[in-house]
Amino acid sequence: MFALTSSQKRYLKALAHHRKPIVIVGDGGITPAVMHEILLALDHHELIKIRVNAEDREARETMIAEICATANATLVQRVGHIATLFRRNCDAPRVELPNS
Repeated sequence: MFALTSSQKRYLKALAHHRKPIVIVGDGGITPAVMHEILLALDHHELIKIRVNAEDREARETMIAEICATANATLVQRVGHIATLFRRNCDAPRVELPNS
């Protein structure tokens, strides 16, 4: 996982504000196909929003933690069913993070 400072998280939250969720995790949970799409989206965009449609808050948090661990991504924020994830693409960085 990538450690982010509070100013970097604030910056990423502002960037993600107008974005729509790219991947929606449905009732089937985190299937290999869903995980594959999340990994592709992170490779291409670095900063993505996902929607987790689990009714139980603990189930949502567990799914998001599992996605972050599997994708080696950092959770920027979670608001309700929407989680914002960030993973640096070392080959072709798209997001310029502030230093402090």
